[in-house]
Amino acid sequence: MTSQTPPPEPSEPPEPSPTPAPADAADATDTTETPGPLGRRAVRLERVAAGRYAVTNPRGGVVTLGRGADADYTPVELLLAAIAGCTAVDVDEVTSRRAEPESFLVDCEGIKVSDELGNHLSGVEVTFRLVFPDDEGGRAATALVPRLVRLSHEKLCTVSRTVMLPTPVRSVIADPAASQAPGD
Repeated sequence: MTSQTPPPEPSEPPEPSPTPAPADAADATDTTETPGPLGRRAVRLERVAAGRYAVTNPRGGVVTLGRGADADYTPVELLLAAIAGCTAVDVDEVTSRRAEPESFLVDCEGIKVSDELGNHLSGVEVTFRLVFPDDEGGRAATALVPRLVRLSHEKLCTVSRTVMLPTPVRSVIADPAASQAPGD
């Protein structure tokens, strides 16, 4: 669910076509991934201590995570951060072409539940708290926010779209002799 998602106004620009469009201020594109628009994405998790793990991406970025006993993110917090980050990038990419925000905060929360479906999050909500300057560019950016949030939620945010769609996740136990992942 998202906040600040009113029904589209009649004066709103038309939806982007499914074919690539020019990258102008009204064109929202998912820019959360550097290696191109489509294709394989991967990270590697390594245990660094009891209950602590380091996750590395192909560009060398590292995030540590744990069980919630210290300041490290838990896996669930990283999932919420990924949802917030993905949709924030979609909105920021377009609005910042009109005006630099004075404040850009995105809250993402959900309720962890355990039921007949197992452990999962319920009621995940993303709330945008954006402030733009009170000038022509700021008003233009503000006017784009409802549409961009809706487009990110409905089409562009790979992370939230993956969570919302039935997405198979397969767990595999690798051959112990193969300590390196393919491509390493």
